[in-house]
Amino acid sequence: MKKLLLASVAIFGFAGAAAAADLPSRYAPPPMVAAIPVFTWTGFYVGVNAGYGWNTSNNNNAFYNGVGYYGSNSNDGGFVGGGQVGYNYQMGQFVLGLETDIQYADIGGGNNNYAFNGIYGGNGGSDGYFGTVRARAGFAIDRALIYVTGGFAYGDVGTTASNFGYSSNSSTNTGWVLGGGVEYAFTNNLTAKIEGLYVNLGSKNDYGYAGVAPIAVYDYSKKDNEFGVIRAGLNYKFSSY
Repeated sequence: MKKLLLASVAIFGFAGAAAAADLPSRYAPPPMVAAIPVFTWTGFYVGVNAGYGWNTSNNNNAFYNGVGYYGSNSNDGGFVGGGQVGYNYQMGQFVLGLETDIQYADIGGGNNNYAFNGIYGGNGGSDGYFGTVRARAGFAIDRALIYVTGGFAYGDVGTTASNFGYSSNSSTNTGWVLGGGVEYAFTNNLTAKIEGLYVNLGSKNDYGYAGVAPIAVYDYSKKDNEFGVIRAGLNYKFSSY
């Protein structure tokens, strides 16, 4: 009888353990942790910039007034500002991109010149513009990007002449641009940069004429449109994920 009772208790014990194993777990599942997206420079962006530009060449002006020639030279600088739009593509730590910008440039400069017989002439400052279409190549260190840039440039930033009654000088020149900079992403969408550019737009010729011989005055002005730019910019990068 004792053996039968012990056997019954054992059978019921195994059955209870098996039933308990089939019950759902009383412990909560581990919490799901959302993956933090890794920052990437890939994507389109648009922004604004402002800085300073300075002419790195001379304005070479010559006047002939029937008696002799007179000339003057000057270097000038001023405010530069505008906007940009571009696209970057990141591969590992390397970043390739394309950017275009358009700038207001108050770096035309001005001169006051006197011919030998006291006839006065002046070259007025030009509130001009320039733009670029540039490739960018950089190396990313997390949210910092060090890059070089270069490409096509165009604009009209030469000195304007209004000398002696007649002048012809307004034109848009084309050329090239080289530079580099550092950009940092404060958030996944907001970046800031400091950039330096050297722009070469070739030469610009100004002509003026007034009077009749032998006291006619001829004005010829040639300016090499080469200038440097240092500027700070702010970009909004559209998310690429």
